Amino acid sequence: PDCYAFPDAQGRTSADLGYLDRVCDRTVEAIQAALGGLQPAVIRVATGKAQGRIAFNYYAEQLYDPRCSVVQFLTPERKPIATLVNYAIHPEVLGSEVGILSPDLVGPLYDRIAEQGGGVGVFMNSAQGGMVTADNRGPNRDQDLREWSECLRIGRLLADEALRIVADAPVQEAPALSCHSRVIRLPVDSPELRFILQNSPLHHGRPGADDVTTRLNLVNLGNAQMLTIPGEALPNLGFYLKRKMRGEHNLLFGLTNDAFGYIMSKYDWRSFERYNYISRVCLGEMTGEHYVEEALKLVAEAPAPEGVPSTSSDRFPR
Repeated sequence: PDCYAFPDAQGRTSADLGYLDRVCDRTVEAIQAALGGLQPAVIRVATGKAQGRIAFNYYAEQLYDPRCSVVQFLTPERKPIATLVNYAIHPEVLGSEVGILSPDLVGPLYDRIAEQGGGVGVFMNSAQGGMVTADNRGPNRDQDLREWSECLRIGRLLADEALRIVADAPVQEAPALSCHSRVIRLPVDSPELRFILQNSPLHHGRPGADDVTTRLNLVNLGNAQMLTIPGEALPNLGFYLKRKMRGEHNLLFGLTNDAFGYIMSKYDWRSFERYNYISRVCLGEMTGEHYVEEALKLVAEAPAPEGVPSTSSDRFPR
């Protein structure tokens, strides 16, 4: 969950921390099981615009990134093992009022990938902040359709588009893999977020501290480069990062390693009235500036992905 889900105004939390611990334990078990089943693989990587009514920006309809990046892992005999889909969207079709725990549109996404022979589906969100969400608007666009049928429609459509995008990508027989990381500090200017972090039962904040610590990861795989975001970056930051990254295909993994609220530029923070909410649940005015600076330092220090010139490019990302 987002860091600002803890605690309430009295310093308490209604979260089941034991359940969260079990989720983490099961995740570790799944990773260990996967390591025990390692096998040779080749990859396909592609990026393209996902067609159809999948996502939109709730604050400004057209201000979102429609591109979907796909990494497909195959056996040497070209049988798909898994398909990773990287796309910016809040999977919140059903919303929080129906009283159930659901995979939302991601469940049908995985099912469709498997049905179409794409192997195991893996969804990684991208720069989905402020406020890129599922387009489940009704015919007149005056109300959201909080129905499972919309989860099915959007999840299946995104799966079909991802498989279409990657279908003709060239196979990379022996893609080079390199992993890089760095620990960074992000300033906490928001008094609300400082209170929450210092009183969270997850112990994010240090007493009296005015910053938080998080880890960034950068992965080069073949001609692709992948960068983690410890929160929900706004689409404009996502476009900028992809433009400055060094892969032929640049992927952003949002809400990865940490979930420190919205990550926005100093120009957006507490600007438009529409941004009042996301400004309140952002660490502060300089969060985006510090994150981008540190992320691009990591990009610059790491080697470029194979087959890509070592100098960074300002080309518009594919």
